[in-house]
Amino acid sequence: MNLSLGKIGEELAQKYLRAKGFEILDTNYTCPLGEMDIIATKGGNLYFTEVKTRSSDKFGSPMEAVDYKKQQKLSRVAAYYLMVEGLDTIANFAVISVKFDPYSKRYRVEFLANAFYERTN
Repeated sequence: MNLSLGKIGEELAQKYLRAKGFEILDTNYTCPLGEMDIIATKGGNLYFTEVKTRSSDKFGSPMEAVDYKKQQKLSRVAAYYLMVEGLDTIANFAVISVKFDPYSKRYRVEFLANAFYERTN
């Protein structure tokens, strides 16, 4: 994936979340277990958010890219974050899909708030 396209997608996702009233706590959070694109809060809920950006559906939709294996990894990163921060709250997992047309420079952002539930096995 083109790194600059991914960066554009993450910036658009952050802009979208802020416009919807989310407070972004961290971006590109990295720990020994992996990385989380965005950690945000809204209405007392904590959202661990994966951003997937595509300029075409040639390799599947952005939402399809968050498969079971990726969900397991994101769950482990979230559990680590909660432990390190000393938080006793439910982890909500969200996916933001950004479809970007490089020719028209138009984009569409889709937000799936409860994309999956914690994977413990």
